[in-house]
Amino acid sequence: MSAASGQGRSIGERLLSPIADVHRDEVVSAVLMTLVMFLILASYYLLKTAREIFILSEGGAEVKSYSSAGQAILLLILVPAYGAFASRVNRIQLVQWVTLFFAAHLVLFLMAIGAGWHVGVPYFLWLGIFNLMVIAQYWAFAADLYTQDQGKRIFPLIGVGSSLGAWVGSLRAGQIVERVGTARLLVAGAVLLVVCAGLARLVNANRPRDRDDAAAAHEKPLGGAGGFSLIFSDRYLLLIALLAVAINVVNTSGEYLFGRYVVEAANAAHGSGPEAAAAREAMIGSVYSRFFSTVNLAGFLLQMFVVSRVFRFLGIGRSLFIHPIVALSGYLIMLQAPSITFMAYFKVADNSLDYSLGNTTRQALWLPTSRDAKYKAKQAVDSFFVRTGDVLQAGLVFVGEKLALTVPAFAGINVVLAGAWLVIVTLLNRQLGDKSAAA
Repeated sequence: MSAASGQGRSIGERLLSPIADVHRDEVVSAVLMTLVMFLILASYYLLKTAREIFILSEGGAEVKSYSSAGQAILLLILVPAYGAFASRVNRIQLVQWVTLFFAAHLVLFLMAIGAGWHVGVPYFLWLGIFNLMVIAQYWAFAADLYTQDQGKRIFPLIGVGSSLGAWVGSLRAGQIVERVGTARLLVAGAVLLVVCAGLARLVNANRPRDRDDAAAAHEKPLGGAGGFSLIFSDRYLLLIALLAVAINVVNTSGEYLFGRYVVEAANAAHGSGPEAAAAREAMIGSVYSRFFSTVNLAGFLLQMFVVSRVFRFLGIGRSLFIHPIVALSGYLIMLQAPSITFMAYFKVADNSLDYSLGNTTRQALWLPTSRDAKYKAKQAVDSFFVRTGDVLQAGLVFVGEKLALTVPAFAGINVVLAGAWLVIVTLLNRQLGDKSAAA
């Protein structure tokens, strides 16, 4: 009987068993890594709330339309710089110093705010890069800590920490702003990042014992190849990059369609004149309030009780098919211009799957890759290629608006894109099988 089954299980194993199958020697590492992801996401949502306040109060909301392109350009510089730094330090130094690097920026923003400077635009751009680079790095750290079998079992638990941190961080942000002001969000975010940098060393020290044979390798810097060169020289990594682009284009297009449909429904219900503005705003606010709360709850429940079981029965590769099949089905129905109720249910399913099963599965794709790929290539995928998806979607919306495309017409485009998403997933499954066999 294994340590993970029967009466021989430890208290930690039994407590975690409803969420994930964690073995005795993995409990401390898994719990610490889950705590780190909880704190990282809580920090991000504190800082994200500050972003909205800065942008709106400084009258710079239009920057959102151009931020993706600006961030993509900056990432063309930052991703190679990250790779160069990773080639000079070991794993734990990389994780800690990059985290502290971003924490130090928050001190600079606080000083600028204290001096009366407007920080909305630079902070907006900075946070978009922080969101992608730092969160990607900690998932890369997790992928480097565990074998493919361990990651398949433990990643659903780490995903719970991520989902819960996002929820708690967003709730706590409102309380902090109300009591002590927006600047304190940056202070809290910086403190959490420093704590995460310290916890990362504890996680590294408590890694599962069966990875000790590779400890010497973990103390060495990464190889000299850059993230982009790794991606374009490996078909598996290139497919992961294309998957990130496809998912982001489809999902952000869906957000646009949902928002447009809500506005059109509000106009149809209350009229488009200025005298009905309050009624339209109330309807839109009500729809989005229910939507966000339902998505967060559904995503958390899926992460808690479904993801680990799907991994266990389908495996990582076949789990990738679930989200695009749901997306394709939803957009096919949208070709008939469905009700706003259907649109809301569909986007709840779409977003909650993306935040739970989709995110955890995409992170698990990195388990059979090399250490260089986990840190350098993953950084390029989760930052530059994700932002490339945003840019492509913005271009799609721009062209669609110029051509006066209807909601069903946009849905037809997403049907084609979701089909391409399924093709990429099919190709990835073949490559994943080869990678797993070779790992």
